[in-house]
Amino acid sequence: MHPNPSFRHGDRTLHEALIEEIGFAMVFAETPDGPRVAHTPLLSTGDGAVQFHLARGNALSRHLPGNRAVIVINGPEAYISPRWYSDPDQVPTWNYVALELEGPVRKMEPEGLLAMLDTLSTRNEARIAQGKPWTMDKMSVAMRDRLLAGIVGFEMEVLAWRDTLKLSQNKKDEERARVIEGLEQQGSRAMAQMMRSLAK
Repeated sequence: MHPNPSFRHGDRTLHEALIEEIGFAMVFAETPDGPRVAHTPLLSTGDGAVQFHLARGNALSRHLPGNRAVIVINGPEAYISPRWYSDPDQVPTWNYVALELEGPVRKMEPEGLLAMLDTLSTRNEARIAQGKPWTMDKMSVAMRDRLLAGIVGFEMEVLAWRDTLKLSQNKKDEERARVIEGLEQQGSRAMAQMMRSLAK
């Protein structure tokens, strides 16, 4: 994470909101074959843990249980042009939002995996405006069980929450306003909104 303390937020409510809104992450861990990364949907339990699943054949799946891992959730990001500042002595940079979680991982029982998948699909189906939401009971039990056999569920107890919200907090208010205007003009509205609402 970025070393500048002005880019830290430290608000667990915000962390949970990022997990809920983004819902997708990268899992990093060391294996006997070297460091590996996997991409996965992510679900917070709301009590200091997160759950995810990987394909059984994924390079991380057999090495995660009982080991420590790092999970990264990436939020909005955008290039910041020096032309947006009034001060000419500036350089290009990148604003971004990222949350890093670290802790030990355990393998979930099949019932826990099924409950997590049901929660994930219910939550994401609700975001689709048109049509009737898909539910797991629409598929045959045989097909469901065959697909479940191909994945492994995991739960991480989060012992460290580290965020970076690099939103031009190190710039004067008038310069930040110019950056927000530049971002909006180029279509980076999510980052502009983050800068308005979170950077103090």
